[in-house]
Amino acid sequence: MEINNEFRQLGLSEKALLAIKKKGFEQPSPIQKITIPVLLSESCDIIAQAQTGTGKTAAFGLPIIDLLDGQPKGIKALVLVPTRELALQVCDEMLSLADKRIIITAVYGGQSISEQQRRIKKGVDVVVGTPGRILDLISRGDLDFSQLQIFVLDEADEMLNMGFIEDIEEIMRHTPKEKRVLLFSATMPDRIVKLAKNYMKEPKRLEVDKAKPTTGLTDQIYFEVRESDKFDALTRIIDIEPEFYGLVFCRTRNDVDVVTGKLIERGYAAEGLHGEISQAQREKTLSRFRKKHINILIATDVAARGIDIVDLTHVINYSLPQDPESYIHRIGRTGRAGKQGTAITFVSPEEYRKLNYFQKATKVNIRKELLPTAEDIVAVKREKIKEELVEIINQGNYMDYLGMADDLIETNSPEVALAALLKLAFKSQLDVSSYTEIRTFRVDTKGTTRLFIGLGKKDGMTPKKISEFIRKEVKIPDRNIDDILVRDDFSFITVPFTDAEKILSAFSNRTQDGKPLVTKAKPKK
Repeated sequence: MEINNEFRQLGLSEKALLAIKKKGFEQPSPIQKITIPVLLSESCDIIAQAQTGTGKTAAFGLPIIDLLDGQPKGIKALVLVPTRELALQVCDEMLSLADKRIIITAVYGGQSISEQQRRIKKGVDVVVGTPGRILDLISRGDLDFSQLQIFVLDEADEMLNMGFIEDIEEIMRHTPKEKRVLLFSATMPDRIVKLAKNYMKEPKRLEVDKAKPTTGLTDQIYFEVRESDKFDALTRIIDIEPEFYGLVFCRTRNDVDVVTGKLIERGYAAEGLHGEISQAQREKTLSRFRKKHINILIATDVAARGIDIVDLTHVINYSLPQDPESYIHRIGRTGRAGKQGTAITFVSPEEYRKLNYFQKATKVNIRKELLPTAEDIVAVKREKIKEELVEIINQGNYMDYLGMADDLIETNSPEVALAALLKLAFKSQLDVSSYTEIRTFRVDTKGTTRLFIGLGKKDGMTPKKISEFIRKEVKIPDRNIDDILVRDDFSFITVPFTDAEKILSAFSNRTQDGKPLVTKAKPKK
């Protein structure tokens, strides 16, 4: 394989190009194209906006390795990440690119701190770690940042979501004033912008073209499926794809447990991840998934943070996520490294309008398709069996069974004997009637939605103020807010379906006395 000229033109060393060749990278990703030259040829701080799965580890990893190569030992670079899994993944990726030129180690909670102290004491060039463990090692006097040249904040918005901003600021105070700060984030909320202003010196802003989100290689489709039929729809998608290797997103921990249990009962190689699973079990599950000992991983959004698995054929939204950004983040996990991936979303009647809102907000087209029929799946299975039989014949792996075959053919024709054997081996797998019928539904895309708002007269609200309160958060015409009813403790409004989804999304994280501030009103009994 020839080294792609585009990589050579980025200014990387021959050693780096050789590492790229070994990794099999075909061409630089957009974030690599704009980041690597700036890191190598300039000395400025950088804010790079890029999502998980865009090749950003190599975007900062390759230049850091080149810049540190040949320097005296000592911690020259710190990469701060939000999760243990990401710490391991970033460390492994950088090690594969470094080819023993520099020493890199990962530090994170859940592993023996004494072992991490031992590795640091032996001497390292780059530390990749989570905020909590980095602070712990600082307090113990194990991390000497006096020679630090580069500080990378990876997935900064995730660290903000997980409450690590104060920890980041504390770590910053233990690093030299003169250093380069590289901030990578999928989004740029105000708190991240403030962090950048306080700790970065005139940073250069790098951003992949927003008009082309990181889903260009992902075929996005949806199926209209009733909530009660989603599991059977999932098994059809898995069965129709002979080499299925996918991540299935569920809304709740209970959903993960139920879907995982039902898949295992039916003989699928599946495991689940959610917040109540121990760290040891989590790492074991991820290892089994990476090695493809299991081919189906079911997870919640929170549990999937930091998972960076390549070569996924499918990402399946068993339930829609909370917001458009989460949708893009989910499906960005497939269609990587130049390979086509498929993102599938199951949409129940209640979720249909939310899907429309996602399409408008993300400016992507999610194509409607019909679920594979039982006949389609059985046809695929038949072809797969034929291929496997031909392979056995070509390899000659059947000699031990010739005697048994002769016995069967003595009393039956070859066709009957083979058909009976297939029936015995595959039982109901090739029986169309074994598949549960999945009902279709029609979506009413017209009409309005009644919303409940947890503010009323006691909060100083009037119909006019309720309208202004909503329009301050969501840009919709005043005329679209109708039938406003203000009570002492709460209020109601009626808005078009599409506007209702915008409002619910905008207020999804707002609460009043521990309850959602804006929700769909309960139907009258």
